Formats: sequence, structure tokens, C-alpha cells
Amino acid sequence: CSESACRQLDFLPFTCNLCKKEFCVDHHKYDAHNCSESYQADVRVPICPLCNQPVPSKRGQPPDLAVNDHMENNCKNKNKKIYTNKCSAVGCKTKEMIPVSCDSCKQNFCLRHRHAIDHDCKGHSTVRDRTL
Repeated sequence: CSESACRQLDFLPFTCNLCKKEFCVDHHKYDAHNCSESYQADVRVPICPLCNQPVPSKRGQPPDLAVNDHMENNCKNKNKKIYTNKCSAVGCKTKEMIPVSCDSCKQNFCLRHRHAIDHDCKGHSTVRDRTL
């Protein structure tokens, strides 16, 4: 066994397919012998801690390098404003997290003014006639 603490003589040793060393049954797994090349067998895609986007890395490249490169060059930090959808009703300054658009006039409104009656819709005349 190539593990420094073990050195067991094994007649059918396992050869690590990454570091190419021979190990006994107790140390043949990557984490059991602390394989320095284990990142090559890991196919998970790391997530950027700043923008929560997946950062693909090339096979055989440590994922830390790909994440660092992403953070330094093209990371779009998600510190954007959440409530950006301003209500189009006259005098209303409410902003919503998701856009709520009127089917008739196609403008964006808050939850209070989302119905055609509530924002005095100038879209289709049939909507106004039905409510009267």
C-alpha cells in the first residue's frame, strides 16, 4: 500500500486511476488516501457564492480556479434592487417584486391597482362598458 501510515503488503492491490499509486482495500478510495488528483473525478458544478450562478470548469481543472476566475472577471453580483416594477397608476408610488401588467392597456401596476376598474383603464372600451 502506498499510504505512508499503512504500508500493508497486498497481493491484489488497487491502483488509483487518478494518481496511479497502488493501495490496499482500506485505502483504495480517493478520500481514504487523500488523493491529490480527486478533483478530476468530481463532476459537480460549483456555485458562485456572490451571484449564486453555476460556474462550469474544464475537466481536470480544480473548480476553485474556475470560481476565482468567474468572481474576478464576469461575476454579476445579485445586489440588484428587487422591487423595480413601479405602479403606473396616477399618484401611486408602490413598487412590486414581480411585474403585474394589465391585459388591456399593457401597463404595469401594483396589486392594489391591477384590475382595470382600479386604475381607470384606457385600454379596450369593452372592459369599461362591462363594469358599468
